[in-house]
Amino acid sequence: MKPELKIYFAGAIRGGRDDAHIYAEIISFLNGFGEVLTEHVGDQSLTEAGDDGPDDRYIHDRDMVWLNQSDIVIAEVTNPSLGVGYELGSAVNMGKPILCLYRMDARQRLSAMISGSPDMKVAEYKSINEAEELIKVFINSVTSGLGKDRNK
Repeated sequence: MKPELKIYFAGAIRGGRDDAHIYAEIISFLNGFGEVLTEHVGDQSLTEAGDDGPDDRYIHDRDMVWLNQSDIVIAEVTNPSLGVGYELGSAVNMGKPILCLYRMDARQRLSAMISGSPDMKVAEYKSINEAEELIKVFINSVTSGLGKDRNK
């Protein structure tokens, strides 16, 4: 039996929850490839208050442990978020393979710190189906290098 990937999914919480339904769909798809360590990001009952832990230090430390344990990072970066930016910078420093998904019909432009980074793959999408295909290609490219090719 092949080991499952540990996937860190990043999406805005305190930066706004308008895309929570999109995060939930992406997380559901990612579950077919492994364990999503941050499934709570897609929980539509989670509010911008971001009260998914007893205090901010707990949330930071817990999420950094999950990020360190992850094999790959996938982030939905359409909605600007300081926390997601912090997570992505940390993931770069850890040498994690990173895919950033950005909806092309968004009201705001993607940060140059994301789109200009040579350490992240940035992919634009218009629909969930398109995002899923981009994820599949990314995961297969990463896992084939690890000898864990998944033909989803």
